[in-house]
Amino acid sequence: MVESGPSPSSLLRPAPATRPREGNDRASSVALVLALVSAAATYALVVLGSTVRVTNSGMGCPSWPLCYGRLGPIDRFHALLEQSHRYLVVVVTLCALATALAAWRARRRHAVLVPAAIAVGLVVVQAGLGALTVLAKNAPWTVAVHLVVGLLFLGATTVSAAVALWGTGRSLTLRSLGRSGGAVLLATLATIVGGSLVVANGAGRACAGWPLCPAGAPGLADWQLVHRSLAVLAAAGLGYYVVARWGRGSLRWRTSALVAVGLFALVAGMGALSALTRATATWQDAHLAAVGLLWVAVVTSAVLAALGDAPRPGVPG
Repeated sequence: MVESGPSPSSLLRPAPATRPREGNDRASSVALVLALVSAAATYALVVLGSTVRVTNSGMGCPSWPLCYGRLGPIDRFHALLEQSHRYLVVVVTLCALATALAAWRARRRHAVLVPAAIAVGLVVVQAGLGALTVLAKNAPWTVAVHLVVGLLFLGATTVSAAVALWGTGRSLTLRSLGRSGGAVLLATLATIVGGSLVVANGAGRACAGWPLCPAGAPGLADWQLVHRSLAVLAAAGLGYYVVARWGRGSLRWRTSALVAVGLFALVAGMGALSALTRATATWQDAHLAAVGLLWVAVVTSAVLAALGDAPRPGVPG
């Protein structure tokens, strides 16, 4: 009796076992793209928020969420900036939600989902703080808290993008950051917040010298000195972190660390020039844009170290 072979139709059908894996791979790719888009859009939001602040456009729309009761563009410069910032918040919120949903459906959701979900929570808080800042008429403490949460949100989207890009399924925890990595993150964040308080309290022009303030400087110069002291501590911490870890870091981590060190030097130089020349609003805006890039670089470096990016002894990086 001759056994019949497989029918032509069965040969054309894909193997059922490969379908879930293909679907998961596709979902992982979607999560990666969305995570990168979310991080980029969040950085743009931080920069636009800085532009709103340094141009004194925070009260360009005295009401919330509408601007003078209108949804469309406003024919006034300050109102247009403030309302554009609000529209970008909506875009970023949708990106964060889409990233979390894609991470949930992806094969590596246990690694990407947590920072993506944190980002969703932070953007909701950030939107509420934005409304509070408007209602409080740009009170210094609301501006500072708004920036802190914005930086934490930028950090969360950066973590999502880094884990999706390089995590290969490995989970990230606070413990995996290590003491040195956590200390560098906190010191950098404190320095950035200190700079924000300098601007929020109108102390940007109180100290015309660098690194110290000239004799007879007004009391607001103390904010400058605190900010500069924090910058020195952050620079020392970052330098120690890079030197101590350099010998066992991979090429990818070393690149991110060098970028972070270079951006720190750039930000410090821009800050010094701002004090010496009493820089314009445009220069201040460029300064905070560089600060945002520095924060992204420091977070990326810490994430790479936490994910075990350093090679084991005897293993090439």
